[in-house]
Amino acid sequence: MKKITIAIDGFSSTGKSTLAKQLAKKLHYIYVDTGAMYRAVTLFAMRSGFVESGKVDEEALEQKLDAIELKFEFNSSLGYAEMFLNGENVEKEIRTMPVSKNVSQVAVLEAVRKKLVAMQQAMGIDKGIVMDGRDIGTVVFPDAELKIFMTASPEKRAVRRYKELLDRGENVVYEDILENVQKRDYIDSNRAISPLKKAEDAIEFDNSDLGLEDQFQRIYEHSLRVIEKQG
Repeated sequence: MKKITIAIDGFSSTGKSTLAKQLAKKLHYIYVDTGAMYRAVTLFAMRSGFVESGKVDEEALEQKLDAIELKFEFNSSLGYAEMFLNGENVEKEIRTMPVSKNVSQVAVLEAVRKKLVAMQQAMGIDKGIVMDGRDIGTVVFPDAELKIFMTASPEKRAVRRYKELLDRGENVVYEDILENVQKRDYIDSNRAISPLKKAEDAIEFDNSDLGLEDQFQRIYEHSLRVIEKQG
């Protein structure tokens, strides 16, 4: 059966990665978490002292982009690939609140997006891929056979993120999480380069009040229909 490209875009904490992992596993496709790539670059910038009080030294970071090597390595015990930054497993560190607070400011930079989009397009050249992010269906793979745009209320997304961070042992406050979600929404949707927006031919999926299993089943069945149409 012919393989397709599945592009999943949407706001932060809508469960894009969870869904994409499930689809990729079920379809035996490759999964790519582009958000992890932007988070890894953000971590690099923070460690290098290029981020201060929420502001990024764009020129300094751009000069060091060639020194950033990103790689996904599959972890068989987890069932998915983890992000490696210059040979170091940074999967846990890139999911922390300090990185979350700065990732949108780094992701808005043209040089960063240009570098990562090129890497993402190379990863999906042979199709059979599920990729999630902010501009997959509009910029990275505008010709993707299946595009999904995920959304949910800021409050529901903040609760999910809050519980996730608490489960990891982080000391967080719900109000701070909600503020971060809303701030990221604004920055992602209003940036000049590749803003977050629904592709015209994308299916919008609001999962504010939908369980993970129900959500997955609906989208999986739709994916099969799209794949069958491709022959």
